[in-house]
Amino acid sequence: MTIPFIKAHGAGNDFLLIREWPGAEESGYPALARALCDRRRGLGADGLIVFTGPARIRLFNSDGSAAELSGNGTRCAAAVLIQEGAAGPVVAIETGAGVKRLRLVERRGRHYVLEMGMGQPRYAPEEVDCRLETSLGPRRATILDVGNPQCALAVEDFDFDWRALGREIEGNPRFPCGSNVSFFRVMDRHTVESRFWERGAGETLSSGTGAAGAAVAAILSGRAGSPVRVITAGEDLEIRWEEELMLRGPAVLVARGDAER
Repeated sequence: MTIPFIKAHGAGNDFLLIREWPGAEESGYPALARALCDRRRGLGADGLIVFTGPARIRLFNSDGSAAELSGNGTRCAAAVLIQEGAAGPVVAIETGAGVKRLRLVERRGRHYVLEMGMGQPRYAPEEVDCRLETSLGPRRATILDVGNPQCALAVEDFDFDWRALGREIEGNPRFPCGSNVSFFRVMDRHTVESRFWERGAGETLSSGTGAAGAAVAAILSGRAGSPVRVITAGEDLEIRWEEELMLRGPAVLVARGDAER
């Protein structure tokens, strides 16, 4: 079977986008995601996005697990719809975390900048800048939901094995469904630098929801104020928290091709 795909990335967080085909069984998507996203035996990506309708998507991490939402991935899906003429400069996309509305800010060929409304973050006051016990000792963390579960930890620097700590926290019994983990250090009142460990994908160059989680954590703990520029290992993302949480960042359509399965 031949599966047409598009490779895209949002600030270095990369995805394969495909369309559901007649007779496709959802039970087969996890194995397909693992096969296609494998960076040595497949095409390579952090996740697989399946268009299951004209503007409806499902997201699967590279390990095959399903995820509710990807900020970077949803911008990539919007860029595909705009390029193919299936959407205008404002597009609504149905995700596992509800309908998200995106607005085209800029376009240069295959390079897009889009802003996405993420709704309101959900959190409990007692879980803002709370104490989280880890194998490296207690850490200050904010636990919240921005469409998917987030655990954002304030750090002084990244000179420790944050990847191992991210893996540990992802599977912490406190998070029965797992959690995305972001580590952030405050640069100034409106800038933080962050690193990401994503549930089901591991280390990623950037994360849209992770950047949102880090920015909200910095704001709630009094370390920063909106807007917040989040410096990632990929490209910078911008978070504004006003009537709702807004995420702005790039989406680049890299290549098209056919995968044989």
